[in-house]
Amino acid sequence: MRSISHLLFVVFLFSHTVFSQTKSPLLTQDAKAQQIWVDSVYQQMTLDEKIGQLFMVQAFSNKGEAHEKTIINQVKNLYIGGIIFSTGDPKSQAVFNNKLQATAKLPLLIGMDAEWGLSMRLKETYAFPWNMTLGAIEDNTLVKLTGRHIGEHCKRLGVHFNFAPVVDINTNPKNPIIGNRSFGEDRDNVTTKALAFMQGMQSAGVLANAKHFPGHGDTETDSHKTLPSISFSEKRIDSVELYPYKRLIKEGLASVMVAHLNVPSLEPRDGYPSSISHNIVTNILKNRLGFEGLIFTDALGMKGASNFSSPGDVDLAAFLAGNDVLLMSEDVGKAVEKIKEALNQKTITEERLAYSVKKILMAKYKVGLKHFKPVELEHLNEDLNRLEDDLLSEELFENAITVVKNKADLLPLRQLETKSVAYVPMGDESGSDFLKELQKYTKVHEIKSDNLDDLITKLSGYNTVIVGFHRSNDTPWKSYKFTDKELVWLYEIARTNRVILDIFVKPYALLDLSTIENIESIVVSYQNSRIAQEKSGQLIFGSVGAKGHLPVSVGNGLNVGTGIEYNDILNLSYGLPERVGMSSEKLEKIDSLAQYAIDNKMTPGIQVLVARKGKVIYNKNFGNHTYATDSKTVAFDDVYDVASLTKILGTLPLIMELVEKGVITLDTKLSKLLPEYEDSNKANITIKQMLSHYARLKPWIPFYYATLDPDTKRPSPKYYSTKFSKGFTVKVANELYMRTDYKDSIQGIIKDTELLNRLKYRYSDLPYYILKKYLETYYDKGLDELVQDHFYQSLGANYTTYNPSIKFSSKKIIPTEVDDYYRYQEVHGFVHDMGAAMEGGVGGHAGIFSNANDVAKIMQMYLQKGFYGGKRYFKPETIDKFNTCYYCDDDNRRGIGFDKPQLGDEGPTCGCISMTSFGHSGFTGTYAWADPEEEIVYVFLANRTYPKADQNLLLRANIRTDIQRFIYEAIED
Repeated sequence: MRSISHLLFVVFLFSHTVFSQTKSPLLTQDAKAQQIWVDSVYQQMTLDEKIGQLFMVQAFSNKGEAHEKTIINQVKNLYIGGIIFSTGDPKSQAVFNNKLQATAKLPLLIGMDAEWGLSMRLKETYAFPWNMTLGAIEDNTLVKLTGRHIGEHCKRLGVHFNFAPVVDINTNPKNPIIGNRSFGEDRDNVTTKALAFMQGMQSAGVLANAKHFPGHGDTETDSHKTLPSISFSEKRIDSVELYPYKRLIKEGLASVMVAHLNVPSLEPRDGYPSSISHNIVTNILKNRLGFEGLIFTDALGMKGASNFSSPGDVDLAAFLAGNDVLLMSEDVGKAVEKIKEALNQKTITEERLAYSVKKILMAKYKVGLKHFKPVELEHLNEDLNRLEDDLLSEELFENAITVVKNKADLLPLRQLETKSVAYVPMGDESGSDFLKELQKYTKVHEIKSDNLDDLITKLSGYNTVIVGFHRSNDTPWKSYKFTDKELVWLYEIARTNRVILDIFVKPYALLDLSTIENIESIVVSYQNSRIAQEKSGQLIFGSVGAKGHLPVSVGNGLNVGTGIEYNDILNLSYGLPERVGMSSEKLEKIDSLAQYAIDNKMTPGIQVLVARKGKVIYNKNFGNHTYATDSKTVAFDDVYDVASLTKILGTLPLIMELVEKGVITLDTKLSKLLPEYEDSNKANITIKQMLSHYARLKPWIPFYYATLDPDTKRPSPKYYSTKFSKGFTVKVANELYMRTDYKDSIQGIIKDTELLNRLKYRYSDLPYYILKKYLETYYDKGLDELVQDHFYQSLGANYTTYNPSIKFSSKKIIPTEVDDYYRYQEVHGFVHDMGAAMEGGVGGHAGIFSNANDVAKIMQMYLQKGFYGGKRYFKPETIDKFNTCYYCDDDNRRGIGFDKPQLGDEGPTCGCISMTSFGHSGFTGTYAWADPEEEIVYVFLANRTYPKADQNLLLRANIRTDIQRFIYEAIED
């Protein structure tokens, strides 16, 4: 009470009036009407009603009926002016809010702590990145947009004041309460970020609040629990801690929250909280800084304030110090009586009361409470979890994630054929989304062990180790430190391996590292959210560039502002359709059509992928491996027999390579490729003619038929054995081996077969048998090895292979048919095409297995004129040469190897696609198409041949091309 007694002698001097010549941030454009309303309301208020306006009471939407009655009684009987909502869920809060507003004689100001969105307090609401994450972003327009989105959410829920942004400059890494809530340690960065956030939020009609005045960034204790001290000089505080306030006040800041701090240089009374210091609140904030917006105390129930005196006394002291709104009073009734008593004793004047109450009324007018409308409950959750919020979050993390060390330019990872990558998780939370994202780019194995020596042994087989440090993302206050054990393990892993350390916590975790000498690359991803993990994985492989800069210093020479930038290297990235001018809602039509195909037994399972402008925007799986009741559902990493897509995924790029090198040309004749053809009827057929399907070649030859027993129609013992042996080495199915020499017979049959009578477009597999022979002869290596060495390994197409059972578990391979005409078994892990099977599973025309993601990489490489992942595979002119229709005048739509859109009404596409587009389809139901004009890649994989291949219901129903039409209908830019 001595402190209160001291305050009784303070003479309150007004520097400003509510409507002074200096413009108040609470003024509206119709200031005259605002003033008339404020004066009119004020004049009609009783003294109790006026005093009640000073209080903002804490309310919860999850504490039940008794709590609600208590708050309603305070609104009804104590005339409180505002509510600060805390925990609950949005619908319950909206209902409670509407009740309270209906009860209040004068509509209530509603406030919330929603620093990173409503999720700071409410379930089922959106969480934007924390301020520390935003502090790493160079583009402040994104921070402004974040403020705008959060403001829109607040407004939708009937919240008028958001107690944000935090403008504390976090110069103390040990700060237990601010930390991630700060934009960083640099005053200029904090100021520009806070200003952008404020402007964005206030543009949405929600009033901002800068906190915690005069600066809570360099404390080591929590003012919720005790009274922290700030030991800086007044000069230092003025130049650093107060700097953001000065700038924001000039730009129209609506309100300030005063913290509970011990600041000896500003308040000489020892242990006297800043929130009740007349010098700090009135002399500095109001007079020196010229602030005319609303001034809130921090919560008066916090130990930093409540330890000072009993309830009621601290409220009066705070009001006498110059605060306008008394936040979360421990006892509103007692506080009201104390203020009334001070008015009676003339310690507080009517003018002083009017000054604050009228400012509160101004704020109410500014946020539209003159014409209050209840919160609309319909679509509330949807409106608070919008697609545009996800879009913004993607962009925020892309811009925030920071590369702080990158020895020898290890990042982004390129030359994937030289990389064997392991992922080692650390921390106590999941990094599964990070691992899944990494595995989209190349083969990445998760390595774990309970023993360090065992872990080091396991890692010896890898030349690149990604260590992901994952801790809880639930709140910004969760523990972020490495354990001593983790540090020992990290140092040892780094000593023996090439390491990329990626931390999904605040950057201060790096302070635990005594040295970073042996760690080649360090990435700070700031948070352990799904989006952060996905975007960090993309950054490591260069599908998004590195843009972020450290908002704080973290030791080992990694100072504030550190950030190694690099551009993307044109890998596929992954994100939302709207990022590239497509509609998520319209693309959802694909779901229905794909499911229709599944339900009508057109195919057991499907993978569909759509990419635009280098970004995968749709990648879904449908159905099961087979129709069996216990069949596995289709997964991302399941591989399909892509059938004739093999032509453009395997054989064609190898031919393109040789054409580009000048080894052959499109006019090279078959007799020059393979001398044995010199005396054949095919000697003068050119590569251009063959690959345009304009060479009079037969469509196909059923080679297998001649190897069946003429009576049983089963594999003849003359040509097949159930066991592997010297003469029977070609495995065509489980326990079925073909005679080794019959592979040569196939080439002889092709060479000697008759040509068609008339020259016209006729699709044929035979050119690819011939070109396989040429390529394997030229390189003296199998086609399966060639495609891996030349393309797949460097592309990171690790799910793409011939003979998948060698590489993958049968559980990841989609079966294609229950064969009752050749192999008489379920074809599972072996190529469906009989001719390719007779070539040991490695055909030029068929045999490749892949997933949609890998097929998309190859198609994207074509789309990007031969460039992908930092590597040029072909010159643009080579791509153009093969993506040309040379015989269109002869009613032949084909390019060189590539299929092209129809010239008439019917053909391989939806008819809604550019003529520069190209692709191919496969017998098993597969389809891949790329369109340079719209920059779209579309991949459809299926096993429509299961269990029987004779009825192509998928083709008859136009499923693949109708999906293609849906894709084009989804374009919105």
